Amino acid sequence: MSNWYSDKENKNCVTVSTRIRLARNLSDLAFPSQMTNEAREELKLRMKSAIKQNNSPLIKSLKYIDMADVPENEINAMVERHVISPEFARTNTGKAIILSDDESISIMVGEEDHIRIQVILAGLCLEKAYKTAQELDSILNEKLSFAFDPKLGYLTECPTNLGTGLRASVMMHLPLLESTGQLKQIGDSVGKIGFTVRGIYGEGSKAKSSLYQISNQITLGLSEENAIKNLSQIVEQIIEKERKAEGYIEKIVLEDKILRAKGVLENCRLLTSEEMMNLLSLINLGIRLGIINSEYETIKLLIEAGPYMLMKKYGTSTPEERDIKRAEYVREQFEAYRKA
Repeated sequence: MSNWYSDKENKNCVTVSTRIRLARNLSDLAFPSQMTNEAREELKLRMKSAIKQNNSPLIKSLKYIDMADVPENEINAMVERHVISPEFARTNTGKAIILSDDESISIMVGEEDHIRIQVILAGLCLEKAYKTAQELDSILNEKLSFAFDPKLGYLTECPTNLGTGLRASVMMHLPLLESTGQLKQIGDSVGKIGFTVRGIYGEGSKAKSSLYQISNQITLGLSEENAIKNLSQIVEQIIEKERKAEGYIEKIVLEDKILRAKGVLENCRLLTSEEMMNLLSLINLGIRLGIINSEYETIKLLIEAGPYMLMKKYGTSTPEERDIKRAEYVREQFEAYRKA
């Protein structure tokens, strides 16, 4: 089965992906920062049991993986595929993950909270992702009993997640707003109403390939439905601004950059990760502007040619070897697109 980022039906080159994450803790276990190793193992056993004993078709489609059994390179490759968070990847002790075949659903066990339910889908589909996350939340709560206070809502390790425990985010490709310096103003504006602009891997990360995450910050005193509705409206406004910025560009200059980028990717023999990301950003913009064939899967290339994904695929270990294999892989993909 294809991964979530291989969705060829997603033709929107501005909104790349949607993610819904719910933070939950069991009512009768200490928060993760206070857990003993024995308590962590108990948490994993309970989660494994909750999955195996449930007859829901949604739950039945998931598989349980103990992170202690996952090689280090694959753990880092999971981060590149946005299956797990960088924080979750820092250690595999006392952790597990529950995954769907296409990795659109991942339940991290033993992160900052006991459970992080994540649904990630290609394109802009907040309602669909939220509905799936909500269903998982309800099913698991029946078996596990989540910590909940009538006034504070769901109890979490970090006070900033109190309430709904919801983080909804949309990954957006915003090269024109980035180049015109408008993103800081947008970040300041959305910050005043409880939202934030972050990098490609969320909190603490930097933007790469002109990719930014727009997400909610407020989880207390606001319903999940309203948070998603507000985020959807903000995303639509940012899309409009990015589209409007097309009217201020020198099209012949941009077209030249885009077609040069295409030429490099079709013929390169060495390709660093940073250069690839910059060039694919131009390709994605070219698709949006109708300069390049829409069959090119830029996000798939961006993820599958990441350092750890290449190490997983080819067994390469040095940066120089990866640069050669990255160029080879990208050339092969571009050749396939030309023949499609």
